[in-house]
Amino acid sequence: MNALAAIAAARSVGVPAAQSVKLLTTFRNVKRRMEVKGSVDGVTVYDDFTHHPTAIDTTIAGLRTRIGDASNSCILAVLESRSNTMKLGTMKAQLPSSLANADLVFGYGAREGRDKLGWDLADALSPLGAKAQAFNEIEPLVKAVTAAARPGDHVLVMSNGGFGGVHQKLLDALSARDAASTKKGTA
Repeated sequence: MNALAAIAAARSVGVPAAQSVKLLTTFRNVKRRMEVKGSVDGVTVYDDFTHHPTAIDTTIAGLRTRIGDASNSCILAVLESRSNTMKLGTMKAQLPSSLANADLVFGYGAREGRDKLGWDLADALSPLGAKAQAFNEIEPLVKAVTAAARPGDHVLVMSNGGFGGVHQKLLDALSARDAASTKKGTA
């Protein structure tokens, strides 16, 4: 949608659409927009600056379109509800529907400190049933995601902050898991 808007805006000031399209092919995505942070053992970890239900839904839909509905490729959505609006719970009722197209959901909400949620994340995610889990500590979340991830899966981390370095923690845990299974296979 942004590309179409850019083409239309450029066209309105006299830039031919064909020239805009040609130039858009050289565009390199901005940071934190479906940015691949790494891939380990066939599991790709993404970072996306997504912090409200409409953006969550759009981001998951975009990744689903990219990877398709193949049974060997799951989307594991990892969400930190960190924006001020989300911390207040203003949009918590919209979370389940925005996460519905993910195969598994791992939500994080701090219990204390500056990023503390003012509402119960587990309760908000409960309409998703067994495919959603809520965490208030990052390490158990990382363990759960690592245990669930399989080769071909896509771990989509969505937050508007640093999320406690969760991207690297996930990549490290996946690497350790891969090294352990490789060692076990050669023993």
